[in-house]
Amino acid sequence: MKKLKIGDLEKIREKVAKTRVLREGKARARVTVHMGTCGIAAGARDILTTLMEEIEKKKVKDVIVTTSGCAGLCSREPMATVELIDKPPVKYVDLTPEKIKKIFAEHIMKGNVVTEYALAVGSETTH
Repeated sequence: MKKLKIGDLEKIREKVAKTRVLREGKARARVTVHMGTCGIAAGARDILTTLMEEIEKKKVKDVIVTTSGCAGLCSREPMATVELIDKPPVKYVDLTPEKIKKIFAEHIMKGNVVTEYALAVGSETTH
């Protein structure tokens, strides 16, 4: 097992601090990346990483990113649910890093649902 160095701990602290800011701030949007075993096997970590990179690149402070377990559609993973305030949630399926970038730019930033990647509009809300 590799020993942690002070620099490693500082990187971990910075990463957690960024996540905490996103979770604690007032948000106009919540994105849930479904991270069940099936989602992780299908590439959900890449989706989460890409989404966090886009948020950081654009310096967006009002979007909450969270994770959940399996959403029950293992064959359609990786999946994410986008919820904007006063709008029905949209569940996106069969995601790739390129698709989540488009969803971020069009739906999260502009409010336009990316229908070609959407499985369903309207279901449970958590936001």
